[in-house]
Amino acid sequence: MHSFDARTPKPTHETALDCLQAGVEAVLPERVVRESVSLDGDTLTVANVAYDLSAYDRILVVGGGKAGDGVADALEAILGERIDDGVVVTPHPDDRGETSNRNRIERLPGDHPVPSARGVESTRHLVSLLLDLDERTLVLVAVTGGASAVLPAPADGISLADLRETTDQLLESGAEIHDLNAVRKHLSTLKGGGLARLAAPATVVGLVLSDVVGNDLSVIASGPTAPDETTYDDALDVLDRFDLDVPRSVRTRLARGSAGDLPETPKPGDSVFERVTNHILADTFTALDAARDVAQERGYDTLVLSSRVRGEAREAAKTHVAVAEEVLATGNPLDAPAVVLSGGECTVTVRGDGSGGPNLELCLAAAPELPDGAVLASIDSDGKDGGTDVAGAIVDAEAVAARDAHAALAKNDALPVLRDAGALVESGATGTNVNDLRVLVVDAGE
Repeated sequence: MHSFDARTPKPTHETALDCLQAGVEAVLPERVVRESVSLDGDTLTVANVAYDLSAYDRILVVGGGKAGDGVADALEAILGERIDDGVVVTPHPDDRGETSNRNRIERLPGDHPVPSARGVESTRHLVSLLLDLDERTLVLVAVTGGASAVLPAPADGISLADLRETTDQLLESGAEIHDLNAVRKHLSTLKGGGLARLAAPATVVGLVLSDVVGNDLSVIASGPTAPDETTYDDALDVLDRFDLDVPRSVRTRLARGSAGDLPETPKPGDSVFERVTNHILADTFTALDAARDVAQERGYDTLVLSSRVRGEAREAAKTHVAVAEEVLATGNPLDAPAVVLSGGECTVTVRGDGSGGPNLELCLAAAPELPDGAVLASIDSDGKDGGTDVAGAIVDAEAVAARDAHAALAKNDALPVLRDAGALVESGATGTNVNDLRVLVVDAGE
């Protein structure tokens, strides 16, 4: 992965950045799969569950998302020529370079966060591998963050343009991932258990890197290998709650489904899941745990505040400021010097036309309020915050004047002011995704 690049004028900044880098390195797919998957003769072990490969005539690898390429690399290293075929779809299939063992699984391009024509074409190739499988086929599925957009398979009657417009509106509305996916699952043939339905009666093994708060399998990558408890009615409710003016074809399909004219996504207990097992190999807490180790090695008292922080980014900023103030004022929940870690997925309700993302907004909102001695860093673990090409930012009380911060927030234009402040954290695409990571360093001695 790329090294993190950021200005670190004080030791507290260096600690924050090193904690973030350790967190991301701990959830790189090659490392995660190597630690969780092994082969001994004909026995493939995935997270302590054994699969007898002699029971299968074919082994396929499919899936995708931001970590899909790394999962494929690791599986090829472990299984080699025992893999018969495969397709993974990722945003950057050509960035990682050729390696000697990359000859069994095809790497195809898709796009994130808005689905693209090349993603649709790549997904068609993937779907073609899943047709007419039998019980002597083993399908290993890379289920990683970003696959919802990277693997578009629009349902009948839904054009790519309509899917893109609907996705754009949902992203800009501030809708959380559960609401976003309730809609997308009912506009796709792969999401919401669709991949499992296509692959049945094959044995399906999901290798999951979670970018979803709470690790809900039905939400990660829109749950291609998991039962879907949401309905067409739920999808319509999301459109109404956020007052979205989606294309007519979208509302028509959802209304037809609500009326019973279209089949629902497969629900819990459906026979298509009888031979499906999903294994969560890494999540936000995996990253926070590694970051905590770095802080402890440097003598800081540490606390994982929560791996499930969500809601508006600028509101979460206030909470982190309050924690820093409390540490310095009362020694709660820790005495300084302290490192408080959090993760999750914040959102931004877009009201302006500027450039930014949830982590940039969180840092910009927090900066003018932070007490002296506190540093807050926040990044998206995939290396791209929102629609930007930066991972996030690292700030202290001196980073941005309150007037400048408030003006930029009013326009959702955090990126330029944080760039001018020299507060950006840049890494390039990291090749993984377990949501947002935040490090709050509080040192009364600075």
